[in-house]
Amino acid sequence: MSDLLKNILRFAVFILVQVYVLDEIPPLHRYIIPYIYYLFILWLPFSVSRFGLLVIGFLTGLALDYFTNTPGLHAAACLLIAYVRPFLINILTPKDPSEFNYREPSPKAMGWTPYLVYVLVLTIFHHLYLTFLEYLDFGSFIDFVVKVLSTTAISMLLVIVTELLFTRKMKYRTNTA
Repeated sequence: MSDLLKNILRFAVFILVQVYVLDEIPPLHRYIIPYIYYLFILWLPFSVSRFGLLVIGFLTGLALDYFTNTPGLHAAACLLIAYVRPFLINILTPKDPSEFNYREPSPKAMGWTPYLVYVLVLTIFHHLYLTFLEYLDFGSFIDFVVKVLSTTAISMLLVIVTELLFTRKMKYRTNTA
């Protein structure tokens, strides 16, 4: 299967799971909102350009905004993580190209610890910005922090479960120079 077709299928699955499964779960608590759709942006290949990442991030957030009637909240949060992603990958991946020749981020490609740091940092950025945009009216700072932490915890649990249940067949980059 080509990378384009695989990523289009991933996009559709993540958006549909978010909208028709996770958003339909009765509220666990007023602070806990499970999100998994942004994992699509985190799983994009390393070869996607920065501009491409920004466009894909914006469209991913916009698709979820369409289904949830939130005007631009998810688009802004996805745009933020699409912008930060290349900087974080440059920090967490080896500088020697001979040591690192996978096509996309995964626990197998990066190792579990750098991969979990990568996912955790981008999840915190996503949830912090999304919750900040929701709480722009005058709300309690404690509520803000608790919602960010609880939503991040449940989303990290979903990401880890997704990684363990749906292992991806990793492809090597053919040109590492």
